[in-house]
Formats: sequence, C-alpha cells, structure tokens
Amino acid sequence: MNWNTQHTMYNRNPGGGFSEGIGKGIKSSFQNGSSLIKLIYINIGLFLVITILAALFNLTGNTGQDFYSILLEWIGVPAYPHYLLIRPWTLFTYMFTHFEFLHLLFNMAWLFWFGSLFLNDFTQKQLVGVYILGGISGASLYIGSYTMFPYFDELTRLSSWAIGASASVMAIVFAVCIYHPQQKIYMFLIGPVKLIYLALFTALIDILSIQHGNAGGHIAHLGGALFGCCFSLGMKRNKDLSYPIIKLLELVKKLFSPKKRIKVKYKKNASKMNDQEYNAYKKAKENKTNEILDKISKSGYESLTREEKALLFKAHK
Repeated sequence: MNWNTQHTMYNRNPGGGFSEGIGKGIKSSFQNGSSLIKLIYINIGLFLVITILAALFNLTGNTGQDFYSILLEWIGVPAYPHYLLIRPWTLFTYMFTHFEFLHLLFNMAWLFWFGSLFLNDFTQKQLVGVYILGGISGASLYIGSYTMFPYFDELTRLSSWAIGASASVMAIVFAVCIYHPQQKIYMFLIGPVKLIYLALFTALIDILSIQHGNAGGHIAHLGGALFGCCFSLGMKRNKDLSYPIIKLLELVKKLFSPKKRIKVKYKKNASKMNDQEYNAYKKAKENKTNEILDKISKSGYESLTREEKALLFKAHK
C-alpha cells in the first residue's frame, strides 16, 4: 500500500484447539498450525501492536497520524532508493505491516483462501518462500517505477512509502491461478469462474487503476503477481524459484534457534526391569509415540525433528 495515496493492495491444518482458553488456544494454534496460519497471525499480531502503540501515543497528547508517519519511515519500504540503503530491513517488514483494519481484513481473507488452495499442490515452506519473494518482487517494481517513470516527480519519490501484504498475497493468488488455469471456483453473485479469468481480471483492474490514484500500490500488486506467475511456470518445469529463500530461512533458523534434543534415560535395561518398572517404561514410550503422531497429524511429517523421527522409527520396528 502506498500510504500517501491510501493503497490497500482450504488449509488442511488450521491449527490447535481453544479448549484450554483463548490465550493458550492462540499459542497452540500458532505453534502447531501451518505456515499459512503463522503468516496470518504475524500480520494480525503486528497490526494489534501498532494499533495499541498508536493509542498510547494519543494519550501523550500527540496524534495517531504523527505516530503512523514516524513508524512508516522505519518499517515501510521507501520509493526513494537511498532511503532503502539506510533501512534495508524495510524490504521485509513492509509486507507484514497494516495500518488500517479493512486493509488487513481484505489481505488476510485472500491469503487464507488462496493460501489453502496453494497448499493443495505445494509445501508450507514454498508458501512462505512465495509470500516473501512476492513481496520483494512487488517492492522492487514499486521502487523501480518511482525511479524510472517521469510520472512520479522528485517530491513524490521522497515522500512515498509502501506497506501491506498485498504484493505477497498477489504472488500466492497468481501462483494458484497460473498452476491451475482451467480450475473453476464459485464466486458470490457471479457463479463458477475459471482461475485464469480471475487472474486476468485482477491484473487488469490494477493496470487500469494506476492513473486513478495509488499508482505505486497497484504497481506493487503487479510485481507480486509477476513473481507468482514465474513460480508456477517454473514448477511446471521442475524448477522451484522459492528454493533460495527457503534455504536462507532454514539457515537463519539454524543459527538463531538452539537445538532441542530429546534425551530419554532409564536406570535399567528393559530386560532387567520388574513388571511395574517395565509397564511404566512401556507407557512412557507409547505416550511419546502418540505425541509424535499427533504432531504429524497437525503439522505434517516434515515438522518432526531428527530425534523424533528416530524415535518413531524405533517404535515401529
């Protein structure tokens, strides 16, 4: 979204339950939910934090608009390349940031809908990869357009920033539409529509809207859509364009997340245990196996650690 012009750019595992309360339910659904759920939670969580901080800022006698203007420069991606060199992290933070509820609601609805369809064909890691690279693609086209086209004067370049998950969401939408162009979905008041027509209509709306305000935002949409198309065309040729960002994220996770090792110690060998000790040992082993199986049902086999996979293998020998 271009803040100056008000740009507003079926998952198999939704997450954990809420039987233990809302707080624990949210924590459980985030920890055990799919990457799609995590992306949605991150967007919603950051929106709530920003909204609360804005309210606190108001209580100090300032205005919320002042707060948003200051924050925008630190987490929004700038149209002026020099600003990006000073704050390079904004290339990533902008795609998780929303200042308006309707902007957030619209993006998260599309993300949940098409993200669920995406996971029918691709992995959770690829979903995250397309989300991030789609956002980067949208930001790159946004910055490039403001730099190259005379339509954007110097003052506009210096005072424009973009926020929102729209480009990232568009990447996922177009990835699905291009991968299954003839698949039909039912749209309210319209009826069944082929995905390829939905993609073309969405792109056409953005193209036609460029000259009617929020030009940078609509261009960012097209940048995300372009990456989504390239991703699907690449996958049809067995080339995964999201692979580099997936490996980078795995490396970051490995560097900053301490390894958790499962250590099970017993005082005696199973063959030397009495009946009571053996029964307790057997029950503990069954409970651990059930926990691993529950984790597979919630997050898939790929979510298991190396130790959990080894324990599962031994349990089925």
